Amino acid sequence: MSEHPNLARAREGYEAFAKGDLATLTEQWRADIRWHEPGASELAGDYEGPQAVFGMFARLMELSENSFRAEPVLVCADDEHATALVRFTAHRGDRHLDTLVAQVARFDGDGKVAEFWNAPTDQQAMERFLA
Repeated sequence: MSEHPNLARAREGYEAFAKGDLATLTEQWRADIRWHEPGASELAGDYEGPQAVFGMFARLMELSENSFRAEPVLVCADDEHATALVRFTAHRGDRHLDTLVAQVARFDGDGKVAEFWNAPTDQQAMERFLA
């Protein structure tokens, strides 16, 4: 039995993020991707387009002293969505982050990510780390 194409795409996306492979992410995303970051930190908000999302990624790496990692624990997908439980780890000076985040991606009819949501299981831990 073969893997659902959107499951393969989601796994490829996590691998690309881990390698800093922005070209692969750009190929996987719509040019008008909408990315949603919850909370009240400087990273919170809605981002539109790959360059805006990459700018947020760059700031996240800067804030985490390039230590931020997103390790998928469980990834599921169907024709319209991929969902993942992802372990975020990072350090920043004497601050440490180790938390789970639920992530949802919505695919368009061409298999490209049209929208993405982060939902930390401990939003306060994320806020403290990013403050």
